[in-house]
Amino acid sequence: MDLDLIGRRAVVTGAGAGIGREIAHALAREGVSVALVARDEGRLRELARQIADAGAPEPVVVAADLVERGTAALVRAEVERAWGGVDILVNNAGRADPPLAELDEDAWRASFELNFHAKRMLAEELRPLLASGGRGRVVNLVGLLEPRGVSAAQAAVAACILWAKGFSRAVAAEGTTVNCVAPGRIDSEQLRRHFPTVESRRAFAEEHIPVGRFGTPAEAAALVVFLCSGAASYLTGETVSVDGGMHRRA
Repeated sequence: MDLDLIGRRAVVTGAGAGIGREIAHALAREGVSVALVARDEGRLRELARQIADAGAPEPVVVAADLVERGTAALVRAEVERAWGGVDILVNNAGRADPPLAELDEDAWRASFELNFHAKRMLAEELRPLLASGGRGRVVNLVGLLEPRGVSAAQAAVAACILWAKGFSRAVAAEGTTVNCVAPGRIDSEQLRRHFPTVESRRAFAEEHIPVGRFGTPAEAAALVVFLCSGAASYLTGETVSVDGGMHRRA
């Protein structure tokens, strides 16, 4: 399948590790120029080197904290300076609560700042650039909305999904699509902080995931790449799960 991605330009947040890192690699392999956004400049520089060594265009590196109010404008300035515009925004950066954690007021506010407001502000900042090419793509990495208890992250995810649906309608006439990807348990550094042993991961998968295992970053990235592609031009306002059948809603 021709994904019609060669020559496109993408911003990928949370690119320093896990799913975000794999998304950056996957888009670069399809001929996309990528701007890598995260706090850890060292990790971003290493990723940029790997991508360039594989023959893809040299990535733009933006080391910044997405919850700071000036970061969205900084990202826009950097991609305009490097490329003159942008075609794709992958809002991957996010945080999960430890299972059944006690949440204080700071935890609630921090979760909404990163899991909702940072995504919204960056999409709104880049909207004119996405529209200028007539085929913009926004993909938000969210999470499953089936909490086992009180969860600040899932409440913020719910806000993000509802905002994304409204935003998809607002920008549809500009040629921009807006979708959400809801990964289940994807084997990553963040997940291993919550499930630190092989036994804990195996037990969770056997009880909760019909396919019996955690997913890989590459499996989540494949769906993101498709949603960024020309083949997905008639798909917008949706939330698509990649979770091995874990969610129970029909």
